Amino acid sequence: MLKKSSLVLWGVVLFVAWNALILFFLWTRPQSLSDHSHLTEEVIRLAEDAETELERQKDLLQQIYRYSVLWSRRQTKPLPAAAASAQPSTAAPLPHLSQISPDAVLPVLVIACDRSTVRRCLDKLLHYRPSKERFPIIVSQDCGHDETARVIASYGDAVMHIKQPNLSDIPVPTDHRKFQGYYKIARHYHWALSQVFQTFQYQAAIVVEDDLEVAPDFFEYFQAAFPLLLADPTLWCVSAWNDNGKEQMVDAAHPELLYRTDFFPGLGWLLLSDLWNELEPKWPKAFWDDWMRQPEQRRGRSCIRPEVSRTMTFGRKGVSHGQFFDQHLKFIKLNDRFVPFAQMDLSYLKRNEYDRSFRDQVYSAPELRVEELQGNQRRELGTVRVQYTTRDSFKAFAKALGVMDDLKSGVPRAGYRGIVSFLYRGRRVYLAPPSDWTGYDPSWS
Repeated sequence: MLKKSSLVLWGVVLFVAWNALILFFLWTRPQSLSDHSHLTEEVIRLAEDAETELERQKDLLQQIYRYSVLWSRRQTKPLPAAAASAQPSTAAPLPHLSQISPDAVLPVLVIACDRSTVRRCLDKLLHYRPSKERFPIIVSQDCGHDETARVIASYGDAVMHIKQPNLSDIPVPTDHRKFQGYYKIARHYHWALSQVFQTFQYQAAIVVEDDLEVAPDFFEYFQAAFPLLLADPTLWCVSAWNDNGKEQMVDAAHPELLYRTDFFPGLGWLLLSDLWNELEPKWPKAFWDDWMRQPEQRRGRSCIRPEVSRTMTFGRKGVSHGQFFDQHLKFIKLNDRFVPFAQMDLSYLKRNEYDRSFRDQVYSAPELRVEELQGNQRRELGTVRVQYTTRDSFKAFAKALGVMDDLKSGVPRAGYRGIVSFLYRGRRVYLAPPSDWTGYDPSWS
């Protein structure tokens, strides 16, 4: 607590020092008798800038105060036995993977900006949340949007509201001016994740954005998959999202189906503090999600993803101006059945066992041409495989079958070992490379 009190004290010192510097500048600035009007205008401008900065400093001090109160409560308030060992401690070093408990607290970090419809996201999270202690909700707000801030504040202590302090524009290359929003999103993610893992020192976190609605078993899914993420170093995230999760392309009768994927899905995902320690020093200035999909970051690791998505997006408004939403995102099916994942054995998703069984399933399936599938032929074959050999054949077959056809560093959306699994006219289809596949070609983009 002494450390946090010092932090508050330093905040006050910085606040006072800033004001002193402003006053010193105004008092000592040379005056030109020949241009009093210009000097008056400049003094007014400086005063306005100072007022803006003072508001920012005030907001920072308020956040520091809130954090100090939170830390004080954590030191004095008894915790449930399951959560006590996992609470953040600012005095202890960041935990290593081997020290993370399967019963660790899993905060939900909600990335917010200027959507007052964040209420829809928070209402569902709070409705389905099984435990406030196990799943605290932290809303990190960028943009300084007053209406959104009031909505978040209306939840009181049901959520923690933190605000990104730096709202300034970011210098970008001339040809990237239209992408300013993507730069600000990357900056916000960096700040928010650093708060969760370095300031609050949580051991893992579930990240969602303010335009996501969650499924009834959202928390159950992440709670059950978390130990798997700890146990298998070939995994680096658990995602709630299926990029090919349109209603006609998923087996809604079997929402318990889970897969490995080499494609980073995002849109509701769980990561460990160890991963943030790895990524934070090289975090990109923009386009953070595509950066995550590069081989240098993925390093051969995979994510877990569901057959039926545990999140859906309702946010047409955004930096992409709604085009991707209208064409694709609004058609993703949200799971509406509770699956008791915590009572299931998910060890089949560990790489060695999964690779063997999944590969057998795929390459034992009879091969069919796209034209035969489209003509609904050979129904008696059941599950089938469509084989592609080149980038162009993948994109052509994917487009013909309604599958997402874009590639990131050579990896297809929802793909694993180059294989994309989906339903087409009610039958399971594997869009797959030849059985002697040797790896992704990053030039396939």
